[in-house]
Amino acid sequence: MQPPFTFPALGTTAALLVTDDAAFAAAHSMLVREIDGIDIACSRFRGDSELSSVNANAGRPTRVSARFIEALEVALRAARLTGGLVDPTVGSAMRVLGYDRDFDVMDRTGPALTVSLQRVPGWQVIEVDAGRSTVRLPEGVELDFGATAKALCADRAARSIADATGAGVLVSLGGDVAMQGPSPDAGWSLLITDDHAAGTDADGAHVVVRSGGLATSGTTVRRWWRGVQEMHHLVDPKTGCPARERWRTASVAAGSCVDANIASTAAIVMGARAPAWLGARGLPARLVSPEGAVLRVAGWPAEERVEC
Repeated sequence: MQPPFTFPALGTTAALLVTDDAAFAAAHSMLVREIDGIDIACSRFRGDSELSSVNANAGRPTRVSARFIEALEVALRAARLTGGLVDPTVGSAMRVLGYDRDFDVMDRTGPALTVSLQRVPGWQVIEVDAGRSTVRLPEGVELDFGATAKALCADRAARSIADATGAGVLVSLGGDVAMQGPSPDAGWSLLITDDHAAGTDADGAHVVVRSGGLATSGTTVRRWWRGVQEMHHLVDPKTGCPARERWRTASVAAGSCVDANIASTAAIVMGARAPAWLGARGLPARLVSPEGAVLRVAGWPAEERVEC
């Protein structure tokens, strides 16, 4: 099996592993197609994306693709499962806070903001007509799929590659990891860190995963300043502002990358309630405080090796 193949994608890093080297070329092509498809459907930073069209046409129905409908349904499911803690209507809040373009090119410093605490509009205001393939937002509402679209892409790519090639496959998009097909005999060995782009010698947790998904959400990497206030990209829908940092990272294992991502994002936003919420759902998780203290939940073992 070849080492992981990595390349820039979706404002982050994509990584691909397959158990059969002969399947790599086909796997790579399928992954690139999935990434291109989710980007043109769901990017908030492309003027030609479907999401940008839906946002620009707020107040009127917009015809969208089946892929966009799927991504929106995933985002709405995330909102339902988390009681609105992971909500796709945070788009305008993200823009006001300064996250209005790809992170690599956005201004990391800027003038102070005058932002009042204000609940985001809420996922219930979105009107979806699957039969007509249209989506309508009320005026002033903007969507952002940053919490779920990459995870959906990873799941879709891993599943399609495994189905087409019969090989075991691991796809990672910015630390959102999906696995399908037969795993290596020893499982997929992963290093979980605060920054998915950190080297193999970085501090973190070594885990062995065989199938499903694993996601890490965190507040340490995507940060910027407005005046003297430091921002991060995980918004609390109840306030429209960056979530209070009870955890700097939350890593969760689940049956799919989407489910792991929903839970890890919700854990950051809900803060102190996260351990009980994750435990009640039987989701193995590793929570790290801003000071570096580690809390393991729902069977995540102390020796930092977990088989899922």
